Amino acid sequence: MSTMKIQGGRRLHGDVTIGGAKNSIVALIPAAILSDTPVKFDMVPDILDVHNLMLILKAMNVPSAFADGVLKLDPTKIKSGRLPSRAIKKLRASYYFMGALLGRFHRVEINFPGGDNIGPRPIDQHIRAFTALGATVREHGDQIVIDATDHGLLGTEIEFEKISVGATINAILAATRATGTTIIRNVAREPEIVDIVSFLNELGARISGAGTNEIRIEGVAQLAAHQTHMVIPDRIEAGTYLALAAAIGDGVQINNVIPQHLQAFTDKLNEMNVALEIGSDSIMVHPHRQLHGVHIKTAPFPNFATDWQQPITPLLLRAQEPSLIEDTIYPQRKKHVSELQKMGAQISITPENQIKINPTAALHGATVSAGEIRAGASLVIAGLMADGETTITNTDNILRGYDNLAQKLTNLHARVQMINDLD
Repeated sequence: MSTMKIQGGRRLHGDVTIGGAKNSIVALIPAAILSDTPVKFDMVPDILDVHNLMLILKAMNVPSAFADGVLKLDPTKIKSGRLPSRAIKKLRASYYFMGALLGRFHRVEINFPGGDNIGPRPIDQHIRAFTALGATVREHGDQIVIDATDHGLLGTEIEFEKISVGATINAILAATRATGTTIIRNVAREPEIVDIVSFLNELGARISGAGTNEIRIEGVAQLAAHQTHMVIPDRIEAGTYLALAAAIGDGVQINNVIPQHLQAFTDKLNEMNVALEIGSDSIMVHPHRQLHGVHIKTAPFPNFATDWQQPITPLLLRAQEPSLIEDTIYPQRKKHVSELQKMGAQISITPENQIKINPTAALHGATVSAGEIRAGASLVIAGLMADGETTITNTDNILRGYDNLAQKLTNLHARVQMINDLD
């Protein structure tokens, strides 16, 4: 694990360019193994999750190469088999190999995936989708075997009981090469799902309805890449830098964004009285003024994303009135609260399991731990706001989701240092 040291209290200025979406690429890489030809992605973020997925590809005899934001992989000689448990347990998104391998080979054997510990994230809806498509599912300890080799996957109608990004993507991946038509209802509508469907359609899939609550898939026998797929900008990274800029910026421009993907976030910033100048693909955050407290309630897209609630928390400390955060998606996502308290934040968890953020005049440096990706991002922003030095341990968790973090902060005139364990 690496450690980040931050010398806080400096006003930041300049511009930052947002990378490709983490929540897209971690599904696009498994989706690529459905192709019968080599695949190429551009604007790929250089994050640990990408490198872990490349290790899984290697175990499947899928060579890959990554440089300068371009990822190439060749699934033409892919081998089916049990996937490496160590790599699978490192990240939650490895579960997208379930749908992709089931679609390609009609069978997959995989360990239950790992990733951030932010409370229960069951895969029961994934399993029901696979079963509806004709697969049988068996569990052996922490392993799961999904098998449809007897008759293949057959198009069907699926209706999710609860909106789930992961289950939506896995169902799409499995149904893309199924026989017949699949209709999936009550699906997630996140931009990352639209991105994945766009990629699959570029390969020759026949999928419609992405971005609505119903997706229709006409199964195809083959898929082939004919162009490079450009990954969409990361709206969660963009929200993180927007919060940072509003909290401690003297004029920061965030480039390479899709403002429509950020509307729930920028609406809250406007409600707080943050001065924004929104362009076609950039947002300028002007120096902060008197800020108002807000009530944030997370919900599926197009509402306020659960991944945004932790990065915006330090900014809420600047408000003149208390703020409340209610996370309806992952109510246990509160690893940042106790760490921010170490820095002097007036923040607590209410009896109703909400996060209450009171106005806090100043933060002080401390040694804190990044329990997961977005909690770590919250601590980075708090460290930049604080007086003195902040040391953040376990920062590999942050690097799982943030591309070139130290350099981007340095370009904004922050004083940060990343220290590897070997140093």
